[in-house]
Amino acid sequence: MSDTLLLPPPGLTLTAQRIIKRALNHLEKYLQEPGVTLTSATAMRDWLRLKLAGQEREIFMVLHLDNQHRLIDYETVFLGSINHIEIQPREIVKSALRQNAAAVILVHNHPSGHAEPSKADKLITKQLEQALLLVGIRTLDHLVVGHTDIVSFAERGWL
Repeated sequence: MSDTLLLPPPGLTLTAQRIIKRALNHLEKYLQEPGVTLTSATAMRDWLRLKLAGQEREIFMVLHLDNQHRLIDYETVFLGSINHIEIQPREIVKSALRQNAAAVILVHNHPSGHAEPSKADKLITKQLEQALLLVGIRTLDHLVVGHTDIVSFAERGWL
């Protein structure tokens, strides 16, 4: 798993940081168990919320899935600033091909805490979906993580 740059949100006590780290490890192990799919898993949302909510800068991750939508791996592909991140479709495609993914779930956070996708989020999602489709990889969802909620492009009918 490729996210060594992600740490529990700053400002928490050392005990709280340890608890979050243990919870992340537990959820991560669960998500990699045989038979666990990511199409609607509450555990995945909890895991993403723990990983990304409260981060001080934008983080863009790709969850690589097999044909049965089981997690192969995940990768933090881009790190941004407090309100902007530059996404290169080429790097997302390379990441998915490296993992031999059949499908992906795109994920990024909004450090502001508001999970509502921007126009730029919608535009890059369409570009990524088209680029990935050219090499036979399906984009199942794009999740935007706020402090307390997560917006799903698939649930809104945008994918």
